[in-house]
Amino acid sequence: MIGVLLRRDLAILLPGGRRGGSLLPLLFFLAVAMLFPFAVGPQPDLLARTGGGVIWIAALLAAILPLERLVTADLETGVFDQLHLRGASEELAMASRLFAHWLAFAPLLLIATLPAAALLNLDGEITRRLLLGLLAGTPGLAAIGLAIAALTASLRGGAALSGLMVIPLAIPILIFGAGALSRPDTAGIALAAAISLGLCALAPFAAGAAIRAARES
Repeated sequence: MIGVLLRRDLAILLPGGRRGGSLLPLLFFLAVAMLFPFAVGPQPDLLARTGGGVIWIAALLAAILPLERLVTADLETGVFDQLHLRGASEELAMASRLFAHWLAFAPLLLIATLPAAALLNLDGEITRRLLLGLLAGTPGLAAIGLAIAALTASLRGGAALSGLMVIPLAIPILIFGAGALSRPDTAGIALAAAISLGLCALAPFAAGAAIRAARES
């Protein structure tokens, strides 16, 4: 069952999928990296000092963009009801959706980090730490986004509300992930990975409970 769910979720969320819009986070991420030097000036030292944090903020905001299409459409068309009748629990469906959501945006952001780092004059070591931090932190961002998308799926204006709710919950990942850029060790990256792991374990249960509550309301 999990394989069937994952194939369906990937078919609708990956670039070129039925719901489209998968490239929007990537384009937003690159646009921020290109525009930031115009805003603060082309000084190489300034860009090198601030570029890592800018890329982290751009990644956080880019992760918010796909939330509207994560859950709402399937809730409105009764897809989760059908899955429930076929024996698939809401938690299983949300675990599959979480993995597909991460695959749909995070690998593209990691690849786009290389040209973004070049635009912001980041050296090789900072770029390596940035990639490791994003690899550790993006699963947590995806987990927060899925849980919030499920909680707000039945609310009017839920898409705008979900963006406002994700940002404060993502602050710990942002602190440890971006903070690792200025540390000689990898403790910050390890903490970001630990937070992500905990969030990924909890998110399917929180999102599944939200789906059941929305169906019964």
